[in-house]
Amino acid sequence: MDSEKRTHRQPSGSGDIEDLSRPIIGTQGQMNSGLEVVPHRHVRAQLAFAAEGVIRVITDTGTWLIPPQQAVWIPGNTLHHVVAETDVLVQHLHIDASVAARYPTVCAVMDVPPLVRELIKRVVNFTQHYSPDGREARLVHVLMDELEALQPAELYLPLAKDRRILRIMQRLMQDPANEQSAQAWAQEVGASRRTLTRLFQKETNMSFNAWRKQLRLQEAINRLSRGDSVTDVALSLGYASPSAFVAMFRQTLGKPPKQFFQEQLS
Repeated sequence: MDSEKRTHRQPSGSGDIEDLSRPIIGTQGQMNSGLEVVPHRHVRAQLAFAAEGVIRVITDTGTWLIPPQQAVWIPGNTLHHVVAETDVLVQHLHIDASVAARYPTVCAVMDVPPLVRELIKRVVNFTQHYSPDGREARLVHVLMDELEALQPAELYLPLAKDRRILRIMQRLMQDPANEQSAQAWAQEVGASRRTLTRLFQKETNMSFNAWRKQLRLQEAINRLSRGDSVTDVALSLGYASPSAFVAMFRQTLGKPPKQFFQEQLS
């Protein structure tokens, strides 16, 4: 999305609340398409759940696309910013550092099963000062247990630090359908193909082709969530046919696009 079309706002500050008696504090809010929360960090870890719509979370090490009914885990003190790719309802769990050690130490997109969705829906409607000994606290502790069982989804796009690789990444993010070969990119940035291949693997733990495939997958989910047809998405991202695109989607996420979005919204 063109950054000039974005509007910006500051974070809410809920992630910096110090209250050991309330290990999870929930909040929720609507974000209009194009709204960006400026880069920030908070003491509490955070689970950002896309109850409706699609958000993108960006850190120094990668970008995570979160479609409807999935969430991204953000460890405490991680510099990040959030972009609404569509109109979204985002529900946040701010998790105190005293219990965050039970959860991942790196950012990750998580599949969120129905039980956890319902618990999140309950907790974000609690007041910040819910009773630490009442029904709300008991539900929070059930949610804490269930969060430990969440499984990562395949929607992470790592970023590189090497300026040559980052230059290629930035160009491809602007034009995901670009079919330029690794050899041609290597020549353009002043490196050998062997060097380019080695750096991609070293900095992203992925090959050049695998990284570009992951970028296209993120962009496809983004466009499909906005209502674009499978055919339009497939052809606009450089696939030879819609069937080739559906095959890639199924191979990566285990189901075709229509089923993927039906399950996300069920």
